[in-house]
Amino acid sequence: DVQLVESGGGSVQAGGSLRLSCVASGYTYGTGIYSMGWFRQTPGKDREGVAAIYTYGGVALDTYYADSVKGRFDISRDNAKSTVYLQMNSLKPEDTAIYYCASTALCTIWYSRYEYAYWGQGTQVTVS
Repeated sequence: DVQLVESGGGSVQAGGSLRLSCVASGYTYGTGIYSMGWFRQTPGKDREGVAAIYTYGGVALDTYYADSVKGRFDISRDNAKSTVYLQMNSLKPEDTAIYYCASTALCTIWYSRYEYAYWGQGTQVTVS
């Protein structure tokens, strides 16, 4: 099975920055195409897509962002460390949520939670 472990959450003042990390283990997608995404969820709301990165043969093909985070967040990956990052800058109170890392072998709608097969346990981000 795939295991995803997030870290890097915490509390920060508005305008500050955090970098989330997601370490993947227990699988290899080999040379195929696969997607890794970051989602967030607040109480009473559905889990929403924040960013995603598509990779083929270990090379990042494209990145996607929700309109609400474009220009502030950056998703990247380090193949050697099997890690995906979410750099979050200019944080706003509305970014407060539990952030989840997700992975799947094939994804056509990057922001749909139903496209992803594997999930991490989540990490809390609080912006005040």
